[in-house]
Amino acid sequence: MDHLENLENISIHLLREAYANFKNLCMLWSIGKDSTVLLWLARKAFFGHVPFPLVHIDTTYKIPEMIQYRDRLAGEWKLMMIVGKNEEALEKKETFPDGSVDRIACCRNLKTKALVSTLNGSGKRYRYNHHTNRYEVDKNTEPYTGVIVGARADEEGSRSKERYFSPRDNRSEWDIGDQPPEFWNQYKTDFAPGTHLRIHPLLDWTELNIWEYIDREKIPTVSLYYNQGDGTRYRSLGCWPCTFPINSESRTVTEIIEELKSGQLKNVAERSGRAQDKEDGGGLETLRREGYM
Repeated sequence: MDHLENLENISIHLLREAYANFKNLCMLWSIGKDSTVLLWLARKAFFGHVPFPLVHIDTTYKIPEMIQYRDRLAGEWKLMMIVGKNEEALEKKETFPDGSVDRIACCRNLKTKALVSTLNGSGKRYRYNHHTNRYEVDKNTEPYTGVIVGARADEEGSRSKERYFSPRDNRSEWDIGDQPPEFWNQYKTDFAPGTHLRIHPLLDWTELNIWEYIDREKIPTVSLYYNQGDGTRYRSLGCWPCTFPINSESRTVTEIIEELKSGQLKNVAERSGRAQDKEDGGGLETLRREGYM
């Protein structure tokens, strides 16, 4: 068994443990490489079927290729696709592109608040109808009590403080100092009523591992990750006003792997193109304490 197979087995085990121990699970799908690998692993874990909804928080400022990719795979893979938004903030134009708030407040409005209200059922959810190929208001408002997330410890500082099974309170707020110990592949899965769980099956994967696994499994990914001829590509995906590409000649998965192995990017943070990180002191801990992904 090689390293990738070991990572795959651990992740599949965590996915099955989560499904066996927690009701009303969902999985966050940001459309990026990590959460798409997580989706692929879930399909493997449950023999081609994903037994819980995929949740995407749509700020309405995502790069168009991301939304096209989301809906194509939702249709092809018959996913239970749920989309949540902070429609009130959008209607009031309380966003960075509208010039009324800074980037951090915009993320808080369009991502954190939208995520929390989508998870607890207080916000409107839209479900993909596979018969009409349209999103319709979901009548199910039952809270999701556990959320599977594609966070990796090496991506940025606050994520390195997570556990595989990481508790939040009933407002999805994160007390970093109150995390359960996880030793020798033993995980705490019994929590007090009202605890909201984040489950992190990719915690031990690296950026290189993700791309090597995408290469091995031939996982379809968004075209934005590849140089289209202008000498740039996106390394991390988000909203178009706050996400910028890096200089890179990599046009294929193989070339991205070679680029990462060469050390060309060793002094460039993976999320260096995400402007909101810089405004949050170089990380995301402020937003993540409040419930951000």
